[in-house]
Amino acid sequence: MRIIFIGDIVGRPGRLMVHRHLAKAIKEFNIDLSIGNVENASGGFGITKKNMKELQTYKLNVMTSGNHIWDKKETFNFIDEETHLLRPINYSSLLPGKGVYIKEIKGEKVAIINLMGMFSMPSVDNPLVAIDKELENLKKENIKNIIIDFHAEATAEKRTLLMYLKGKVSAIFGTHTHIGTDDLEIRENTSYVSDVGLTGCNDGVIGMEDKAPIERMLKGISSKFSINRNCDKIFQAIIFDIEDGKSINAFKIKAFDEGEFHKSLETDC
Repeated sequence: MRIIFIGDIVGRPGRLMVHRHLAKAIKEFNIDLSIGNVENASGGFGITKKNMKELQTYKLNVMTSGNHIWDKKETFNFIDEETHLLRPINYSSLLPGKGVYIKEIKGEKVAIINLMGMFSMPSVDNPLVAIDKELENLKKENIKNIIIDFHAEATAEKRTLLMYLKGKVSAIFGTHTHIGTDDLEIRENTSYVSDVGLTGCNDGVIGMEDKAPIERMLKGISSKFSINRNCDKIFQAIIFDIEDGKSINAFKIKAFDEGEFHKSLETDC
């Protein structure tokens, strides 16, 4: 099976780039399942039901998230109903929603897991302990195709997860920093990249206008972050192939504004 994973979709510009490029990528690269991180999809903070439905019309099948998933309070009211919208499994069990989505593709079950790191993040359970428990559950169901969105700040924390789970899961893709990294690899049949990168404005700071981040850095005081809708835009994603739970090929694609896809060199096992 071939799967596409889209980096953090930020605001209306990010949704526009999904609209412009996802269906085209699905056709061009023969994609069987699409996944995207949507925790910044509504104004840069959280996701509304309206915007979630909008992204579904663009052929986004599964939506992962992270620390901003609760920023739109309406999310508390609908996340239990939307099984394809995930929140990190290691958030408190008192919170609504699920962190795992299971779907059958070409006669095989695939599990998508949302997991969050601990460094510089809200309080969550230890991700290694949480993922061990979840993998044990999936093993009982004989599910071998397992994809993890690891939403974390530190690249070392993400790399540690790879070393812990290599050979046990199909793919681990980092999100949260919005800065695409150049370390895509397949290690012991597990695809990995520290951060997929953002989909949205490419001419500010992590998808936001640069004024507030500059003000914060100059004066040490918080300013409200906002999104410039008239910006240079980027679409970033990883495409990878799985056979019998093992990643056998992976590559990154980018597209700028309405341009064509730029494809990285393929990484095989």
